[in-house]
Amino acid sequence: MKLRYIFFGLIGIGLLALIGYRILGNSSTTAQNNAGGAPPAVKVSGMVLQPQAFAENLSLSGTIEANEQIEIRSEISGIIENINFTEGSRVTKGQVLFRVNDQELRAQLAKVQTNQNLTAENERRAKLLLEKEAISREEYDMAEADLASARAESQLMQAQLGKATVRAPFSGIIGLRYVSQGTYVTPATPIANLVNTDQLKITFAIPEKYSSQIGIDDELTFTTSNSAEEHTAKIYAIEPGVDISTRSLRMRAIADNKEGKLIPGTFANVFLPLAVVNDALMVPSEAFIPIQNGKKIFIAENGRAKEVVVETGARTESAIRVTSGLKPGDTILTSGIMVLRDGSPLNIDLRQPIAKSQL
Repeated sequence: MKLRYIFFGLIGIGLLALIGYRILGNSSTTAQNNAGGAPPAVKVSGMVLQPQAFAENLSLSGTIEANEQIEIRSEISGIIENINFTEGSRVTKGQVLFRVNDQELRAQLAKVQTNQNLTAENERRAKLLLEKEAISREEYDMAEADLASARAESQLMQAQLGKATVRAPFSGIIGLRYVSQGTYVTPATPIANLVNTDQLKITFAIPEKYSSQIGIDDELTFTTSNSAEEHTAKIYAIEPGVDISTRSLRMRAIADNKEGKLIPGTFANVFLPLAVVNDALMVPSEAFIPIQNGKKIFIAENGRAKEVVVETGARTESAIRVTSGLKPGDTILTSGIMVLRDGSPLNIDLRQPIAKSQL
């Protein structure tokens, strides 16, 4: 009997607890409904967007290349007879760099020249006989053809003999040599590199949306990874079409390097000035939230957060230019944005717009 009373007593206590919990829950719901049910406002910082003048610059990566650069080789096979340059020295256009032994070529040239003299004499005699009608025109034509063939063969041998002497095709610095005197070389054997560094080329690519703003003779500045010194260059060549895979336009500028401070093959940090924009909308970098295929920011509208997808242009150390999605007078939210959702109520602490000196 006692167990039965205890059991019913526990059931009664449970029912009373459930009724109390429901009463308290209903009271809380009623209080929330009386307050309007609005979630608390999120405290954020913001600024009113104002247009301002902005000198837009593109910051790009480029490669410094020699104005002219070739790998010196011999056009004929043979043993190197002498080398007439010092590694790392400056050579001038037309200077003899090395010679390949040409004794065999000279012997072949003497042979073909002897044959040329003989065919020339035969042609002279045939011409006299033709004038006396002692031979036919066909016989004279054959003698004349033999002479022409002998002359062509002689010219060919002279050209081959000329290839035994290798000269510098342009002035520049000759690099390390890979052969020694007495080495047997072929046209496939590299001898040394010849580089002209009096002027250097800077090759880089710009996004296609800026292609209409840049042209031939536009100037740019650049620095290298091993020096903060600024150098100037002038654009002299532009590819005729945009690269489909990268959606960029390749171009090339040229810079003086008479002092030899720049080295071919190094990277260049290129700064390309564009037109001055008088009504640019500059937004602090921290206001942007990356999304798939773009960026978004939050603005304040009627006391609530509104999500806006934007398109951007050039950037500085502290701000990014917005080219689409915003208008002057919009209130940009710059801090506390990671907890925001579209429509969140806001408690905004307005700050001053970005000063021109901060761009």
